[in-house]
Amino acid sequence: MTWEIFETSDLAACHALRREVFIVEQGVAEADEMDGLDDQAVHVLATVNDVPVGTTRLLQVGTTGKIGRICVVKSQRGTGLGAALVRDGIERIIAKGGMNRIMLGAQEHAIGFYEKLGFTICGPTYDDAGIPHRDMEMLL
Repeated sequence: MTWEIFETSDLAACHALRREVFIVEQGVAEADEMDGLDDQAVHVLATVNDVPVGTTRLLQVGTTGKIGRICVVKSQRGTGLGAALVRDGIERIIAKGGMNRIMLGAQEHAIGFYEKLGFTICGPTYDDAGIPHRDMEMLL
């Protein structure tokens, strides 16, 4: 099964995926998930046969690119789609230029996943919407 990954202006599709994964599955409060930063972000959508199955959000803060709101529906987990979305985000940030690092906030259980993609822990454990996270970075 292959997916298509592309930049999108279809925020409704991205929000529906984030609602399914973060709000329904993980119990994140809607106020925490919908943080008001979407209008400043580049949104990336992954589809299979035109059905949305994953998304990420890319932000720039100074010379730091941030990959966030990485989510994949249950039926696509374990297929490599999550890694493909992160790699796509890395490529988009590098292509934009002018940034010296890429950061993300990793749920603690996913630290190994991000380490395999080249990220290293760069901060203490913190609570984000009731879920333990660690900041991770990739220096460019």
